[in-house]
Amino acid sequence: MVSFLRFFISGISLGSVYAIIALGYTMVYGIAKMLNFAHGDVIMVGAYIAFCAMQYLGLPPLVSVVIAMVVCTALGIVIEGLAYRPLRQATKLAVLITAIGVSYFLQNIALLIWSSNPKVFPSVFSVGAIRLFGGELVITSETLLTIAANIVIMVALTLFTGRTKMGKAMRAVSEDKGAAELMGINVNRTISVTFAIGSALAAIAGVLLCSSYPTLQPTTGSMPGIKAFTAAVFGGIGSIPGAMIGGLLLGIIEILGKAYISTELGDVLVFAVLIIVLLFKPAGLLGKPVHEKV
Repeated sequence: MVSFLRFFISGISLGSVYAIIALGYTMVYGIAKMLNFAHGDVIMVGAYIAFCAMQYLGLPPLVSVVIAMVVCTALGIVIEGLAYRPLRQATKLAVLITAIGVSYFLQNIALLIWSSNPKVFPSVFSVGAIRLFGGELVITSETLLTIAANIVIMVALTLFTGRTKMGKAMRAVSEDKGAAELMGINVNRTISVTFAIGSALAAIAGVLLCSSYPTLQPTTGSMPGIKAFTAAVFGGIGSIPGAMIGGLLLGIIEILGKAYISTELGDVLVFAVLIIVLLFKPAGLLGKPVHEKV
C-alpha cells in the first residue's frame, strides 16, 4: 500500500509537469490552430537560463525562474513573429515543417552554447520533506511545489481566459479569426500573447522538470514535450482542463506502468492508452468534435 502511494504521488508530480507543458500546446492549438513542436525546446532553453542564473550568477532560485520566464516569453514572441506569422495563410503541412525546423534550430544553438555534456541542475526548492507511515512514505518539497504550481497555473489560466479582456479575445479568435478581426480584435497580437504565455509556462515546466530529474542537456525537453503533446491530445487538445487531466493521467499511467509492468514498456503503455482512448473518443476526454464543411 505504501509503495503504491509512493508511485501514485510520483505519477501526480510527473503528470503535473506534463500538464503545465500541455497547457502551452493546447493554448496555441486552441487559438492559432497550429502545433508548435518547438515548444519542447523552449522548455530546454528555460531550464538552461535558470541553471546559468543560479550556477554562474549566484542568483536566488525564484529570481532565476523569473529571468527564465522573461527570456522564454521573448523567445516565444520572436518565434511566432519570425517563423509562424508569415505562414498564417499557409497549409498546415508548411507550418508543421517550420515548427520541426525551429525545434532543430534551438537544439543545435543549445549544443553550440552549452555543449552536449549533461549538467546537474541545482535544487530550486528544498525545505525538507513530509514523512508519513513512520518514514516509509517521503514526499519531497520538489513534489509538493510541482503539484501546487500545476494547480495555481490551472486556476490562473481558467480565470484569465474567462474573465479578462485578453482572455475573451483569445476565445473569440479561437472560434473565428475573421469574425474576431471584424469586431476589432487584433488577431496577431492575441496570438503573440498566446505564444508568450505558453513559452512562460514552458520555462516553469523546464525548471520543475529538472528539479525532479536533475540532468540537463540540449535534448532535455524533447521526450517530455512529446509526452505532454500526447497528454494534450489525450485530454482534448484546445481544452485547458483537458490538458491538466490528460497530463495527470499520463504521469500516473507512466509511473505505475514502469513500477508494476516493466521499466522498458512504461512509455509504450502511455501511447497504447492514448490510442485506445482515441478509438472511442477521437476528440479526447474533454475535447469537442469539430465539423468542417467541405
